[in-house]
Amino acid sequence: MEQFLYILPRGIAIGALISAPMGPIGMLVIQRTLGNGRWKGFFTGVGAALSDLIYCLLTGFCLSFITGFLDRHQLAIQILGSVVLAAFGYYLLHKNPTRALKSAEVKNANFWSDFVTGFLLTFSNPLILFFIIGLFARFNFILPEYGIHHYIAAYFTIFGGAVLWWWGVTTLVSRLGRRINVRSLKIINYVIGLILMGMATVGLGMALYDFL
Repeated sequence: MEQFLYILPRGIAIGALISAPMGPIGMLVIQRTLGNGRWKGFFTGVGAALSDLIYCLLTGFCLSFITGFLDRHQLAIQILGSVVLAAFGYYLLHKNPTRALKSAEVKNANFWSDFVTGFLLTFSNPLILFFIIGLFARFNFILPEYGIHHYIAAYFTIFGGAVLWWWGVTTLVSRLGRRINVRSLKIINYVIGLILMGMATVGLGMALYDFL
C-alpha cells in the first residue's frame, strides 16, 4: 500500500505536466471546445493522453532494463533530468501560442475522429520522450522493486492525470467561452514554465546536497 501511495500523486502529476504545455494539441482542444462543444475538445484530449501514455510506456520499458545503470548513476540522471525540465520550462516561457493557433484547424467530425486526430497530432512529436525522461528522473518514478502490479498502477495514474487535465481544461474553456485568448495561453505556458524550472532547481539542489 505504501508504494501505491508513492505512485498515485507522482503519476497524476506526471500525466498533468505532460499535457499542460499549450502547444498545437492544447490549441486544438480549446478551439474544438469553443467551436463544437466541450465533449469534442475532451475526446481530442483523451486521444492525446493515450499517445502520451504510449510514450511513457516506451520510456518505462527502456528504463526498466537498465535499473542497474540507474542505480549506479542516480546523481547524474537526476541532474540531467533537472536540466531537461529547466530547458523545457525556459522554452515555454518564450513560446508563442499564436503559431499553434494558426496551425490547429477545427473540423466538424464525430468523437472518434476527434480522438484519432488528438492521438496522431501528439504522437507525431517524439521529442516528448526527452520531457518524459526528465519527469521520470525528477520524480524518481521507476523503481527497481516495482512489480507488474505497480507498473500497471503507475501508468494508469499517468493516463488518469492527463485525462483529468483535459477534463479541467475543457470545463474551464466551456465556462469562460470567448474570454480565452492568446494572452491567456501565454500566461498558462509562463506559469507551467516557471513550475518546471522551479522543480528543476529543487532537483538540482537535492542532487548536489546528496553528493556533498
